[in-house]
Formats: sequence, structure tokens, C-alpha cells
Amino acid sequence: MSTSNVAVIPGGTGSVGRCLIPLLLDRGFKVAATYLLPEEATALEEGLDYDEDRLILRRVDVSDATAVNEFMAEAAEAYGAINVMASLVGGWAGGRDVAETSEVRLDRMIDLNLRTAWNTTRASIPLMAEDWGRIILMGSKHALDAPAGQAAYNVAKSGVLALAKSVATELLDTQTTCNALLPSVINTDATRAALPYADYVNWPQPEDIADVINFLASEQSKVINGAFIPVWGSALI
Repeated sequence: MSTSNVAVIPGGTGSVGRCLIPLLLDRGFKVAATYLLPEEATALEEGLDYDEDRLILRRVDVSDATAVNEFMAEAAEAYGAINVMASLVGGWAGGRDVAETSEVRLDRMIDLNLRTAWNTTRASIPLMAEDWGRIILMGSKHALDAPAGQAAYNVAKSGVLALAKSVATELLDTQTTCNALLPSVINTDATRAALPYADYVNWPQPEDIADVINFLASEQSKVINGAFIPVWGSALI
């Protein structure tokens, strides 16, 4: 079993993860990541120059607690105790006020944003390294300003922030910290397609978010704990 630092990145083949994983590999990490879309996993692998024994990619439904537990256990068995768990799974569905929000839409937002953060965090805590550990969750600026027309998303992301703060408090006597990022809408092909008339010039880029996570995923970030970190730049939404 290697003494290299270990990072687990649920949702690692998304826009932010594709920027983050090369940074971690360049720093000598061994990385285990999940994906849902095979084409994203293929694109990530084809864009990397790395030793194959330093990256595990598994297709996992992160809203399924049993599947997450099995994936985390596999990563720890292969690589050792986890130093970094950055949960990047999430998604947006707007267009509905509270009175118009269906149970299906609410459940989808809770599953995709809050349940995935809960499952990955809960599964990783017992496996975190004793010398240093970082749990990083993806919240949202909208958890704070709660814009109209997307209440289910706002509520789910608010839950992510409560989770991050709770875990940070619970782990105060350990060397593991827990923080949440607060992006606005991230500038990706998917979000531009979903919001075709929005002014995306000032939206944060995936690589900008990855750079912040890369710093948090280090021993140098030890004084940051229980924080909600704004990463929306000059974006207004």
C-alpha cells in the first residue's frame, strides 16, 4: 500500500473535476473518481498523461448509499487512507416557484445535490487519514441569496452548507477539515445551453473553481474549517 496522498473525487469527470484531477495527479496524488456518463470518463482518460495505477474511475450512482460505500472502500483498499474527498456531484433545475414545484423535481434536487454530498461525506469520514484530511463540498451562492423560481435547488444546496458546518464541528478534534464552495452558475457548455440568454461573461470558469479546490486539498489550508467560500467572482447570478 502506497504512502502517496489519496484523493477521492465523486463526480470527477464533470467540468470542474476534469480541471481538478490533472492538478492532483501533478502533485503526486493517487485519485479515485466516479462518473455516470462513459464519454466523460473516456475524455478524461484520453486527456491525461499518468501512470494507470494512480487513477481509479468507476461508474457509480452517488445518490445510492450502498454504491458509494463500496466505492469508498475500494479506493481505501487500493490506495490507503483518504486525504481529500471533494464531492463535485450536483445539478440545477429551475423554473418553478414553491407552489409549482412537483415532488419529482424536489426529490431530484435533493438526491442530486444534498443526498450525494451526504452519502460521500458519511462514507469518507471513517476512512480519512489521521495526519491530514480535507472534505470539500459544492454548495452554491444561491443557498444564500435564494433567487425565485428554483426553490428546490436553493433548499438542497442550503442543506449542503448545513452538512459542511456540522461535519466541521464534529471533526474539530481531528486533523480533518470540512468546507463548502459557493459558486454561482459555472461557465460550461451545459449551463450556457440551459440559460441561452444569460450574460455568461463573468461566470466563473471550471478551472478557476478547480484552483481553489486544489489549494483546499492541501496541508496549507489547515486553518480553513467550516467555511463557506465564495467563488463567484463578479457574477451576479
